[in-house]
Amino acid sequence: MKLKNKRFLVIGGAGFIGSHTVEYLIKNDVKEVIVFDNFFRGKKENLMSSLNSKKVKVLEHGGDILQNDILENSLMGIDGVFHFAALWLLQCHEYPESAFKTNVEGTFNVINSCRKKKIKKIVFSSSASVYGDALEEPMPETHPFNSKNFYGSTKIAGEAMLNAFHYRYNQNYVGLRYMNVYGPRQDYSGAYVAVIMKMLDSIDKNEYVTIFGSGKESFDFVSVKDCARANILAMESEIKQGFYNIGTGKKTSLIKLANTLYNILGKKKKIRFKKNTNSTLVKNRIGCIKKAAHDLKYVSKFDLEKGLKELILWRENHKKKNEEK
Repeated sequence: MKLKNKRFLVIGGAGFIGSHTVEYLIKNDVKEVIVFDNFFRGKKENLMSSLNSKKVKVLEHGGDILQNDILENSLMGIDGVFHFAALWLLQCHEYPESAFKTNVEGTFNVINSCRKKKIKKIVFSSSASVYGDALEEPMPETHPFNSKNFYGSTKIAGEAMLNAFHYRYNQNYVGLRYMNVYGPRQDYSGAYVAVIMKMLDSIDKNEYVTIFGSGKESFDFVSVKDCARANILAMESEIKQGFYNIGTGKKTSLIKLANTLYNILGKKKKIRFKKNTNSTLVKNRIGCIKKAAHDLKYVSKFDLEKGLKELILWRENHKKKNEEK
């Protein structure tokens, strides 16, 4: 789909990946970008720069994907939909009923509403969590679904529904399976922070960075800006149905991640290891991005050190602003 003069609805557009996608969208000659967000996880401050554009507006009547009438009304005259709204991994673990409501029922509402309003394409945020632990590295999109956590199972359900609606109703979609995403605007406070932010917290406090396992556990850490750009490429592509890994294709162990953070910050290394007693946490996950490179023309543009430096700078500035309030 050509983006020029098109109108897009970004569901969860005030969130981590969603807000970056909004920024990338308005760099193109689009007609309008409407942010649909209930601000449970998303934040209006994430949209501060985007809202300077006359092309961007936040839907005033609400942004909850469980409110079907508001959702359907928001799709009037929309060409394409980006669907980011979801409860995160640990929230799904602790609150499975709420996770089902948002991630499964809510995603059904989005897909079904798009069908009714004849939306040209949905770009869906899935996750590498559908795979579970890697049986082969890097993992292709044909890798079996071995997820052991509820978050992964909700994403599998979303993918299955998209596939069914495509074959039954010709609803076009592209699903993106993100690897381990990091970058500016990532949560660094509260109960649900990611591994990089937890490491940075420990380094700030001059405490030991705790690694659960041997430290050899390895992941594909991908910049949020790469993920945002992948969303645009997915919408622009001629692909009408399919799922794609979005990552770097590069393997980084947890011990290497911790050492890289210490080196960037110039701090003395203090690392300890603890036994991993959580059987739902994966130990290895690296994505093969050959399919995305071929079909979507996607390649990662941010190496890990560059991306981490950008994240650290944003985090420091953001914490200072909050302290000054």
